[in-house]
Amino acid sequence: MGHIYLYYGTGGGKTTSALGLALRSVGHRHRVCVIQIMKWFTETGEVMVADLISPYYEIHQFGRNGWLKIGTEKSKSMTGIETRYPTDEDKQAAREGLVYAERVLRNGDHDLLILDEVCLAVHTGLLTVEEVLGVLENIPKRTNVILTGRYAPKELVERADFVNQIIEIKAPRVFVTEKGIQY
Repeated sequence: MGHIYLYYGTGGGKTTSALGLALRSVGHRHRVCVIQIMKWFTETGEVMVADLISPYYEIHQFGRNGWLKIGTEKSKSMTGIETRYPTDEDKQAAREGLVYAERVLRNGDHDLLILDEVCLAVHTGLLTVEEVLGVLENIPKRTNVILTGRYAPKELVERADFVNQIIEIKAPRVFVTEKGIQY
């Protein structure tokens, strides 16, 4: 069976770490599938590069426009975008992403599958940890899986073979969004 890697925590760089492994994998002509749950913004480097490195790399987004509230946070995110509480439509989009991931694993023709923000999707109630663990039951031998997101539940930490917690030590007060770095 392939290995499961988990990048979680409140620091930046979880998706970036996963995409670094995707780039490394593509360099070896391995097939990579990135499934972004809760993400919708298509002007990111990881989305825009897809046509350049196809057929080895594909990316699919299963999120709705806007950021979701986590707990009692304010109505605007650090980027100034209005936030909303998760809706049934958000849950449906996340489930569609998980169903797509199941299909990718069942087909067995990818070397790397990235489930970006799956931990946060569980934390916000869009997915259950049981649903995610169910998808991880049948990983083909040739496929490695990367899970990312804030607030990883202990069940995913226990299930993963490699776990890295990314903690923010220092960051500017004003949210930095530099093209090619943060997106």
